[in-house]
Amino acid sequence: MSYALITGASSGIGYELAKLCAKNGHNVILVARRENKLIQLATDLEKNYKIKTLIIPNDLSQINSAKKIFDIVQEKSITVNYLINNAGFIVYGCFSETSWEDEQKMIQLQTLNLSYLTKLFLPGMLKLKKGGILNIGSTGSFVPGPYNAVYCATKSFILSFSEAIAEELSGTGVSVTTLCPGGTNTAFLKDENRNDSSFFSVMKASKVARIGYDALIKGKRVVIPGLVNKLQVFSIRFIPGMIVSKFMGRMMSVKEN
Repeated sequence: MSYALITGASSGIGYELAKLCAKNGHNVILVARRENKLIQLATDLEKNYKIKTLIIPNDLSQINSAKKIFDIVQEKSITVNYLINNAGFIVYGCFSETSWEDEQKMIQLQTLNLSYLTKLFLPGMLKLKKGGILNIGSTGSFVPGPYNAVYCATKSFILSFSEAIAEELSGTGVSVTTLCPGGTNTAFLKDENRNDSSFFSVMKASKVARIGYDALIKGKRVVIPGLVNKLQVFSIRFIPGMIVSKFMGRMMSVKEN
């Protein structure tokens, strides 16, 4: 049986992806900060789908965390067939006022450690000449994000990085897929400072995860869940950048205290 490693597996899209992997017969390696949530999820997956699990409590916003995850997997002599880089969080507000400490952690998590996990686990997949990587971007990968500047910048990095690596891997049997959801019913939408009404549509995490999982298995390069999200991203190509920035600034505006 193959192994899928899922970061940010304790909630939201990552939680749903873990369930989908287990349901489809993959053993799973579950990574997240909250050990109690991982234990409960692992117990449920083993009981319901008769697969093996490995939990790795880990905070990927810390510098050495990617290597620690890789070393644990190596010690267990496990070959990872599918890597799902899902872990992420968001910081809202004017860049001049937001916490640099939080934004630095976000950059570490969503660019540096995502890249490092990819670099660490990719050679094993290439050796087998099969496997796949699913990186979670956003519709924000395609636009600048006023009041959300660093988050959208990291998601833009993820899309560019993933598409480049996907091309490098053409013909190897290993694929890289970028899932770019829009508003999704996860903990992100519970942030008190977020203007939820700015979203045209909000999708269920389970539906987004299903679309992402199917795209991973099929080896697609980029997938945008939902017709409204697809139309938004498509329309951006025909709108001047300054207008897009102004629109996004209004859409992502922070609620007044």
